[in-house]
Amino acid sequence: MILVTTDYISGKNLETLSMVRGSTIQTKHLGKDIGQVFKHMVGGELRAYNEMMEEARNIAIKRMVEEARALGADGVVNIRCASSSVAQGAAEVIVYGTAVKFV
Repeated sequence: MILVTTDYISGKNLETLSMVRGSTIQTKHLGKDIGQVFKHMVGGELRAYNEMMEEARNIAIKRMVEEARALGADGVVNIRCASSSVAQGAAEVIVYGTAVKFV
């Protein structure tokens, strides 16, 4: 499966199948969340939240790819990723793109 942020794949003629997406809502356990509050007071990178967001993106991408495979896609073009806060310490990540088949 080829995944790109462009609206084409070099050297390939594409047939558009459908929009595909994957999403998840992630949070860190209370202990990590409290640690990040203290880190926020002194400044610096919030590693636990970075890890949470990386994990969320990977899950969302995996779900998008699974949806594309179910359509018989060879790739997904024009991939975009968005996130939003849904609660204190919790974030939703959605990844979406256009599933395509090589012609």
